[in-house]
Amino acid sequence: MRALLIILRLGIKEIYSLARDPVLMGLIVYTFSVSIYTVADGVETELRDAAVAIVDEDDSALSHRLRGAFLPPYFKPPAIIGIDEVDRALDKGLYTFVVDIPANLEADIQRRRGPVIQLSVDATAMSIAGNGAGYISEILTEEIAKFMSRGEPDTEPPALLKVRVKYNPNLEAVRFNAVMEVINNIVVMAIILTGAAVIREREHGTIEHLLVMPVSAAEIMISKIWANGLVILLAVLLSLEFVVRRGLGVPLYGSMELFAAGACIFLFCVTALGIMLATFTHSMPQFALLCIPVFVVINLLSGGHTPLESMPEILQTVMQVSPSTHFIRFSQAVIYRDATLGAVWPELAIMLLIGCVFFAFAFVRFRASMAAR
Repeated sequence: MRALLIILRLGIKEIYSLARDPVLMGLIVYTFSVSIYTVADGVETELRDAAVAIVDEDDSALSHRLRGAFLPPYFKPPAIIGIDEVDRALDKGLYTFVVDIPANLEADIQRRRGPVIQLSVDATAMSIAGNGAGYISEILTEEIAKFMSRGEPDTEPPALLKVRVKYNPNLEAVRFNAVMEVINNIVVMAIILTGAAVIREREHGTIEHLLVMPVSAAEIMISKIWANGLVILLAVLLSLEFVVRRGLGVPLYGSMELFAAGACIFLFCVTALGIMLATFTHSMPQFALLCIPVFVVINLLSGGHTPLESMPEILQTVMQVSPSTHFIRFSQAVIYRDATLGAVWPELAIMLLIGCVFFAFAFVRFRASMAAR
């Protein structure tokens, strides 16, 4: 009971200390509000208002039909340019796609000569270029098929493909970006806050006050973990409700209570990691430089931006030691697919095990650093 009271009082001290730091408080507010809104609403991965130019060397009924098939919101009204303008327009980045309709296209199609339509793509916008090339291929194929079937009775296809998109029916990137940005920011802020709490004790000289008090290294560590974790958890829940759900209009299907429980376990892992990193440094600049590669690896390789299945097998295996990998799976299952505890408990168990390992290693380092003083 005495240890619990000490941990509670030290944690309250941490919250008061954090509340008096305007820089960190401003960083928390910005990270879980403006940062999430701008990234989720501003980053476009789907095709929208793509610039298209058409070189019409045929000037036939079919070519005019193809020219009229590029419609918003996927494409801007196509511009008609000459064949000699293609290279210059692509070099200047005026258009993402240039469709070259060859001469005698309509006549060659009617005579089954197999003409070729050239599509030039500016692939510097990689995701849009890949998606757009597929869209344009489907549009041209469908319009040519409709043109060739004029006057002929419609025939039933041998098989009918029906596509049903679950959890994100309109394929809106904002639904994915918003939640993934929240998860990425949890990693960043949890490491920064707990690490800064340890560094701040050293820089302000208050670590010596703790050393002469009847408190243990474990009690100091646990107090920093629960205090900073609580602040981040409250910021995350408020962000999901007011920024993601109300501000961006993203539906959250799952149980927020279950997500909060998983977030607590994840915060235990990441805050312990932050303390561990802080024990390797002696100042805030050193701590910041050490955190940068950790942020990059965790956020880019845990499956939030790129599917884990598309990575090399050895990297997939290595990233299993990252709690973020399991928390992303947990979050996507709960928030997007309304998963229950029975479906996600393995991820929670793995995160708890990783957190215990991080805490044990951080405790050894933290107690050694305190003894050295």
